[in-house]
Amino acid sequence: MDQRFRRFLITFLKEKASGDQGFSVDLLPGDGSHRLFWRIHAPGGASFIAMANPPVSADRKRENNAYVVIGHHLQKKGVPLPAIHQYDLDEGWFIMEDLGSVNLQQRVLSGKDALPLYERVLDHLFRLQALGAEGFNPAWCAQTERYDRTVMLKYESHYFKNAFVKGFLGYEGPLSGLETVFDHLAEMASKADGRFFMHRDFQSRNIMVDGEKIGFIDWQGGRPGPLGYDLASLLLDPYVRLPEHLQQKIYETYLEILKRYNPDLLEPFERDYPYLAMQRNLQILGAFSFLSKVMKKTQFTAYIPHAFKTLGNLVDKTTDVDLKPLGKFLSRIDLPDNLSALREEERNHGKEETF
Repeated sequence: MDQRFRRFLITFLKEKASGDQGFSVDLLPGDGSHRLFWRIHAPGGASFIAMANPPVSADRKRENNAYVVIGHHLQKKGVPLPAIHQYDLDEGWFIMEDLGSVNLQQRVLSGKDALPLYERVLDHLFRLQALGAEGFNPAWCAQTERYDRTVMLKYESHYFKNAFVKGFLGYEGPLSGLETVFDHLAEMASKADGRFFMHRDFQSRNIMVDGEKIGFIDWQGGRPGPLGYDLASLLLDPYVRLPEHLQQKIYETYLEILKRYNPDLLEPFERDYPYLAMQRNLQILGAFSFLSKVMKKTQFTAYIPHAFKTLGNLVDKTTDVDLKPLGKFLSRIDLPDNLSALREEERNHGKEETF
């Protein structure tokens, strides 16, 4: 933490906390983010989260603006986000409420009954999706103004092709047949009702759990989009690797919430969900591959075998014959030898975890 940011923090502690005498700062892991995070231990036992994301580019500047504007919007709707106590957009500095140090991944992998926890998460998720869309201005978005066909192709299908197939695997064989599949997948996924709010990275490390309280973080990539995408992000999450029977229970719980809200949404939701799930899975493989290979954050390599297996399962289950070439392509891929141990771990994980 540089001295200017430290002075920004000290000013906040003097004005809005219990003073700046005796506070301490812990650097937190940033995971796949380029941002920096610290936990601030203030006098009197209070704690805060500080974040630095210097606006060194137009993208970073838009990201910071979205963080503030979308965050305030969602909080007004009752979505459980951390309060933003202080910020400086010119510098990219933020001081926020501390939602604790335990995320959903940690809670689930601790072995406690996961279904009641996911049920609470789903209630808040639907509030995010339905109420978050009310009065939302797409001009607030950091990236695209909505989740659409362009996002599906450029940032998901082609991300998978370039970062995973070519970049991570080093595959140099023919890929022309995949473009037809990607076009069809995007066409079908685009039929989903996109008038809701979509977090777009709704996975277990972005969901904090403090006792009975649930909190969401990393909302800056949110935009209008379909309901099924965030649910797929939650169910297919490689960090947790939920067994299929639990995925199904959580899925059915979500359908009950949707039915109470508007029964007319059920049929199109179930029709569109498999396509949105595949889109999300392509994005996951692209992201983990990019982080592992390009950003040298090799800890993400461990999650690639599960994500690869999940994509294959999704394609195998579909009755859409236009997607079968993707399944045939995946069946010809051999993951690198150094991932064999991770694949064995994946198989063992599925046998041992009952949740």
